[in-house]
Amino acid sequence: QVQLVESGGGLVQAGGSLRLSCTASGSIVSINAIGWYRQAPGKQRELVALVKRGGSTTYADSVEGRFTISRDNAKNTVYLQMNSLKPDDTAIYYCNAFSPIWGQGTQVTVSS
Repeated sequence: QVQLVESGGGLVQAGGSLRLSCTASGSIVSINAIGWYRQAPGKQRELVALVKRGGSTTYADSVEGRFTISRDNAKNTVYLQMNSLKPDDTAIYYCNAFSPIWGQGTQVTVSS
């Protein structure tokens, strides 16, 4: 099974940008869909964005127009470009391909 590792998180001021990377241990070409999720303190994990094998994307209402998910099959990587960040975006961000196994995630902290 392909393992996914998240990176790219950090501390940023409100209004700033970050790009997260989700790098796979093997080819992602055959993976139907890969999603970015987040979990804020005291809250349930939620789906932020999803990209399907054909390139179609889905976004949570809260990030629509600010975040962009993309996949680079040649690099076995899925990206999440996050613009106009808000303090409410503060969370641990995970990527997952409908697996019961979750990685460590990457922390995103947005200061006001």
